[in-house]
Amino acid sequence: MPFFEEWESFYVIVGAAAGALIGVQFVVMTLIAENPPPRVHEAGPAFATPTIVHFSAALLLSALVRIPWEGIAGVAALWGFVGLAGVAYGLVVARRMRRQTTYRPDYDDWVFFCLLPLVGYAVLGLSALIATTHPHDALLGVAGAALLLLFVGIHNAWDAIAYHVFVNMRKRKE
Repeated sequence: MPFFEEWESFYVIVGAAAGALIGVQFVVMTLIAENPPPRVHEAGPAFATPTIVHFSAALLLSALVRIPWEGIAGVAALWGFVGLAGVAYGLVVARRMRRQTTYRPDYDDWVFFCLLPLVGYAVLGLSALIATTHPHDALLGVAGAALLLLFVGIHNAWDAIAYHVFVNMRKRKE
C-alpha cells in the first residue's frame, strides 16, 4: 500500500532507537542491581518495567507498519489492541505507583509514568478507529503515539538513572 511506503524511514529510525534503548535499559538495570536500593521489588514494577513496555510498544508499532499489509484494516486492529492494552497497563502502573512505598511520586512522575503514556495509547486506539476512513490521519496518530512512547521512555530511563545516582547513592554515602 503506497501510504505505508512513505513512512519507511520514520519507522526504521523509531524502531532502531526503541530496540537500542531497550538494550541500554537492560544494562542500566544490571548496574543498579549490583547496588540495589531498599524495597526495589516495589519500585521496579512501578517505574522500571513501564519504561521497557513503552520502548517495546514503539518497537512493535514500527515493526507492524513495515509488514507488507494488503490493507490498513488488519494493522489498524493490531494498533487498537496495543492501544487498549496500553491504556489498561497505564492504569495498572498508576495503581502500582500509588501503592509502592519506596518513593513518593511527584507531579513530574505522574505526568511521565501515567498521563503521557495513557495519551499515547489512547491515540493508538483512536487511530485504529479512523484508519479505514482517514488512513493518513491514522498513520499520523500512530507515528505521534510511537514517538511519544519513545520519548516518555527516554525521560523515564534518565529519571531513574538520575534518581539512583544522585539520590540513592548519596544516601548511602551519608
